[in-house]
Amino acid sequence: MVFLALQTDSTRLITYTIGDSSYVPLLPGVSMDYHNLSHHGKDPKKLEQLAIVESEHVKAFGDFLRRLRATKEGDSNLLDRTMLLLGSHMHSGGHNNRNLPIILAGGGFRHGQHIAFDRDNNYPLANLYGTMLQRLGLEVEQFASSTGTMTGLELRGCV
Repeated sequence: MVFLALQTDSTRLITYTIGDSSYVPLLPGVSMDYHNLSHHGKDPKKLEQLAIVESEHVKAFGDFLRRLRATKEGDSNLLDRTMLLLGSHMHSGGHNNRNLPIILAGGGFRHGQHIAFDRDNNYPLANLYGTMLQRLGLEVEQFASSTGTMTGLELRGCV
């Protein structure tokens, strides 16, 4: 449905969440609900199951990206004309919202890189959001707690 909405230009903004954190995913090797697994406390059995669940999330995201890239739109493709953000609500098994694992794909940005930031003195995530808004053509200098725009996200060229 999300693919069709983008392909037909039925919407310009979609938020998609995967499942409810209180159910056990129907995946081989997984016997606990996602919420419980996300609070793993570094328990190796929980971490192993969490890796299975999150690997499936990333695989589904990759499949979606490949489908968008294979869909022609004018002289480009739907992936180049769509910004996609995959993120997490926390990291390291606790209620910590600093240094979140984030993937930005599409949108004509130069990709194929991992941009790591100083764990103790990094940019607010709002800088990425502001950069995305600017890429959409909105003339914003700041978004929420942002301190500017992101570096390292140069455009590949005109899309």
